[in-house]
Amino acid sequence: MQNINILWADDEIEMLKPHILFLKTKGYEVHKVTNGLDAIDACRNNDFDIIFLDENMPGISGLEALAQIKTIKPEVPVVMITKSEEEHIMEEAIGSKIADYLIKPVNSNQILLSIKKQLDNKRLVSEKTAQGYQQEFRQIGMELSDNLDFDAWVTLYRKLIYWELELSNSPDTGMDEILLMQKSEANRSWTKFVKQNYINFLRKPTDRTPAMSHTVMKRKVIPELKGEEPVFLLLLDNFRFDQWKVIQSMLNEYFRTINEDVYLTILPTTTHYARNSFFAGMMPSEIDKLYPNLWVDEEEDEGKNLHEEELLQTQLQRAGIKDKFSYTKITNLDAGKRLVDDIPNMLNNKFNAIVYNFVDMLSHARTEMNVMKELAEDEAAYRSITQSWFEHSPLFDALKRLAQYKVKLIITTDHGSIRVSNPVKIVGDRATSTNLRYKQGRNLNYNESDLFTIKDPSEAYLPKQNISSRFVFATEDHFMAYPNNYNYHVKMYNNSFQHGGISLEEMIVPFVILETKS
Repeated sequence: MQNINILWADDEIEMLKPHILFLKTKGYEVHKVTNGLDAIDACRNNDFDIIFLDENMPGISGLEALAQIKTIKPEVPVVMITKSEEEHIMEEAIGSKIADYLIKPVNSNQILLSIKKQLDNKRLVSEKTAQGYQQEFRQIGMELSDNLDFDAWVTLYRKLIYWELELSNSPDTGMDEILLMQKSEANRSWTKFVKQNYINFLRKPTDRTPAMSHTVMKRKVIPELKGEEPVFLLLLDNFRFDQWKVIQSMLNEYFRTINEDVYLTILPTTTHYARNSFFAGMMPSEIDKLYPNLWVDEEEDEGKNLHEEELLQTQLQRAGIKDKFSYTKITNLDAGKRLVDDIPNMLNNKFNAIVYNFVDMLSHARTEMNVMKELAEDEAAYRSITQSWFEHSPLFDALKRLAQYKVKLIITTDHGSIRVSNPVKIVGDRATSTNLRYKQGRNLNYNESDLFTIKDPSEAYLPKQNISSRFVFATEDHFMAYPNNYNYHVKMYNNSFQHGGISLEEMIVPFVILETKS
């Protein structure tokens, strides 16, 4: 064990001699002082790993000493020890960012536990986390070899996300690479599941078929409109389940989670297809057939999601919903700030749909900007940026304002994304779509084993550009690159976050229902 230096300030320090001798037998070095001023001087002249500070000492109080010590050594944990159980002293100490609070008389094991909580906590948690994942690793591997249904896949994906978050919070476990390998294995098996079941989910739905982009409004949102309180639907674009988990703790102060669920996105997992289907309650080819003025083909220059409000209105009308509703799309900071002010007016509506476009901009910015590439070099960094953005965003301000009223809040997305790292070659003509995770075209040349092909788009309720048009989808962490510009594409897009294809991260997305605590 490395040398741990402790500063202990107490005017009755001699009475604590048994505790100090106990700590020395454990290998700790203890520097003793008897008042607050000496504790402050000791901090100026020495380096300590942890400080024990008596609250009631002659001269300046422990709380007064604490305030000065924090300006000298703000990073050193301070444990306040006091005979008093008065609530205001506890609150002031906690407000001054003490690390722990002990009430006299203390015993040696209390002191030792406090030290370990502050100094060995990360190491102990890291070791425990690694042991926990090692024990579950084999179980997850066995489950991957089973013939899983969708519900079992959701359970398994939740496990992988849980361990990914736990391991990212416990660095240097040595288990990160193993988890990445297991996630890759899971995505290989997930690809097989999608190939075997996706068309049947669309064409032969049963009561076991999961809610999907075109059915999630009907199955999960519209039933919530039967309650008395206003319903707010927040669709955060390109929002993964792990990103939901990192902002959940910030929302817990204001909202109570009623149901943390997921749904299955359609292919392609892009805004054009998945989000239009979400709001229309129809698959893309059905929208094109019934509302041709509201569907924009890929080769057209017009924006592909300009008619979401009209599509939503058609779905609500078909469901017999006559209540007043609003649709708001946020694409920049100023619009986000206006949303905060608009919250009281939106309470007059039974239903409010809000599309917030930040995460997709982050994903694409990461591809195109070197600074973003460095900031979001992996999943942990990508989550961290999302968390930091959300904490300081107008959206969080809007939700905190919303939490002042009795409402129901639904948070979901249109699709997720995956970090791609394996290029596959494909050849297409000029009419071929440009997305890296899927292509639509007629003259496509590629290795069949690398991609998932839907030769007849109508089978998957996708529009046809022409009679011989087909869709191909990248699987796992693959992305498509043209041979004539192969090195450029690999350098540009390797390790970027993309969507449009088949992966757990893109297709199993959060659908969370919350209610305000107030």
